[in-house]
Amino acid sequence: MSTEKKKSNVVAIVTMCFIFAMISFVTNMAAPFGNIWGNQYEWSKMAGNLMNFAAYLFMGIPAGKMLMKIGYKKTTLAALAVGFIGICIQYLSSFDFLGGAAIYVYLLGAFVCGFCVCMLNTVVNPMLNILGGGGNRGNQLIQTGGTLNSLTGTLTPLLVGALIGTVSSTTSMKDVTPLLFIAMGVFAVAFIIISMVKIPEPAKERNAHTYEHSAWNFRHFVLGAIAIFFYVGIEIGIPAQVNFFLADASSKGAGIAVNGAAIGGAIAAVYWLLMMIGRAASTAISGKVSTRTQMITVSSVAIILILIAIFLPKSTTVNMPGYSAADGFAMFQVPLSCLFLVLCGLCTSVMWGAIYNLAVEGLGKYTEQASGIFMMLVVGGGIMPFIQNLIAKNAGYMISYWLVIAMLAYLLYYALIGCKNVNKDIPVD
Repeated sequence: MSTEKKKSNVVAIVTMCFIFAMISFVTNMAAPFGNIWGNQYEWSKMAGNLMNFAAYLFMGIPAGKMLMKIGYKKTTLAALAVGFIGICIQYLSSFDFLGGAAIYVYLLGAFVCGFCVCMLNTVVNPMLNILGGGGNRGNQLIQTGGTLNSLTGTLTPLLVGALIGTVSSTTSMKDVTPLLFIAMGVFAVAFIIISMVKIPEPAKERNAHTYEHSAWNFRHFVLGAIAIFFYVGIEIGIPAQVNFFLADASSKGAGIAVNGAAIGGAIAAVYWLLMMIGRAASTAISGKVSTRTQMITVSSVAIILILIAIFLPKSTTVNMPGYSAADGFAMFQVPLSCLFLVLCGLCTSVMWGAIYNLAVEGLGKYTEQASGIFMMLVVGGGIMPFIQNLIAKNAGYMISYWLVIAMLAYLLYYALIGCKNVNKDIPVD
């Protein structure tokens, strides 16, 4: 490989990793913002998250087609422009003149941001996998990008929780407008930078190929798409319910009377921090330990951790690091079950990259189409946490985690059996 080609690849990898970080920054605002809107409308706690992921259902396949028609770079720029608009719409929801319509303006903004992150995800995953040459090396690059994704995922709920403090009747979107302004600035700067960066365009080279089949003809891909539907529900649902549980000062929740939202946001941030650590560890070992082995291990461990959390009594507590406006960074007493739930971040950290890597292995010219379909199924990150929140509301926070266990059981099946490519006879060159 020429020196110029290597430099081009390095720039592309760094760019894709930065985009990966932005995806989490936008996505992880939804759950803590839900604490604000949920105080006024109980049904809306996970509504923003639902709208964010519902956009994937509509944008997944079109985003894949955009890759093939206009390429990776132009799709990225279009996504950043859409994301800027989405944040602006969410900012509008903070204005008093909207009255009761403000919640619907916010949800519209969340939906538009969903289009953005869907397009960005459609770009970044196949690009990193291609730059890594697929296989374990492709997974290694995806996990590297995922490490930065988890870093911003850690900071977002922490920042929102610090800005909110304790949720009260006076808490509103005005309290988090500094974060929205930061988001607007990040999108604007990212647009300028990426417009000047050279990004490889493998999709344009594939346009010369004929397509006798489609990604749907590969069983391991179809089962992988279902796996990602459940995975994103797991990834979002675990910390979201921990956040809501700790923010709930009633007997149904953790019963923390002061700064519950700030503590909840900080403890949820620990989950994303552990995801960052897990992805960094996976990056280090993915050259030697197979993607499938990692997936089997983390799925099994996550099931065990959540089972322990479900059966632990709320009265059993532990001190965990958190942040509040009154105390700053300190140790806060929370139910021990929260510790086991946030430890799942070490497990879920590996899953996104592993599932994607296993699902697109051997797809060749069908990779871009598969990426679009794959992103469409990310809608599970809105549907499954919404269902989990309904269970939590009616049966209890810990009971809702039985749904997570069921989804993890499917991921374990996929790692053991479903990921095997049984359609190797289909030409992909």
